[in-house]
Amino acid sequence: MTTHRASPNPFDLSGRVAVVTGAARGIGRSVAVALAAAGADVAGLDIVAEVSPRMDFAAAEPADLEETGRAVRAHGRRWLALQADIRDITALRAAAERVVQEWGGIDVVLANAGIQAFKPLLEMDDGDWFDQIDNNLTGTANTLRAFGPYLVARGGGRLIVTSSTQGQHGTKWGASYSASKWGIIGLMKSAALDLGEYGITVNAIVPGLIDTTLTRHEDRYAQAIADGGGTPSGEGPKDEKTAATSLARKLPLGVPWISPDDVAPAVVYLASDAARMVSGTALSITGGDSARVTA
Repeated sequence: MTTHRASPNPFDLSGRVAVVTGAARGIGRSVAVALAAAGADVAGLDIVAEVSPRMDFAAAEPADLEETGRAVRAHGRRWLALQADIRDITALRAAAERVVQEWGGIDVVLANAGIQAFKPLLEMDDGDWFDQIDNNLTGTANTLRAFGPYLVARGGGRLIVTSSTQGQHGTKWGASYSASKWGIIGLMKSAALDLGEYGITVNAIVPGLIDTTLTRHEDRYAQAIADGGGTPSGEGPKDEKTAATSLARKLPLGVPWISPDDVAPAVVYLASDAARMVSGTALSITGGDSARVTA
């Protein structure tokens, strides 16, 4: 990472340029705002459109990305909104070039954009499988490939990817999602080996079940109920209550969902000088679900 003014605070990101994908809402928004609060200028990238017709939740809209921008600017930092599909590496390279042209370089990238849907493996068609693999895994790799060269040119930096606790164990009805998120761990470790010589650290955050649009819908409630041995009713409010009770019982900290704001500090840490010797590892924020992971 390029040399910035000395600060007694190792978490100070003043003078840094950060890029966050999936920035319109959820973890992406919380991280963008936290990075800005730590002093970074933030470019937020999102498709702000439907990624797959198989998703049982509404797509992000341009207004969502604008709201993230307002929150970043409230901390007195610069904001740049980028609309792109992470499956399209040409579009990502154009977005990276725009950031560099406008702000001079890139220091931190969070490859966070992701989708999730549920269907038993033997009932999946090609779209059920490939939509999540292409977006979550290939899209993350595309993000590293598109933005990484600018960190090399900068003299170092931080690449951070978003996996999931479901990328460390199996998921009932969720083979495609788990495979994509497990693959992200392997991608991260390989990238850390490739890029260390350039002064670039590469790490993953491993969120648990986060309170976002991705998790607060009937398909997810039904999956959680079925995974606990129950039968979903098909009634959203009823299944939400049942799922919340079941999920909370599984976590040592006793919560069904974790706030995106509880994930953001982990990214600020990995982006900071305090983590300059941390690379090739996964940092979990799971409410204790990590205690059940053995590999």
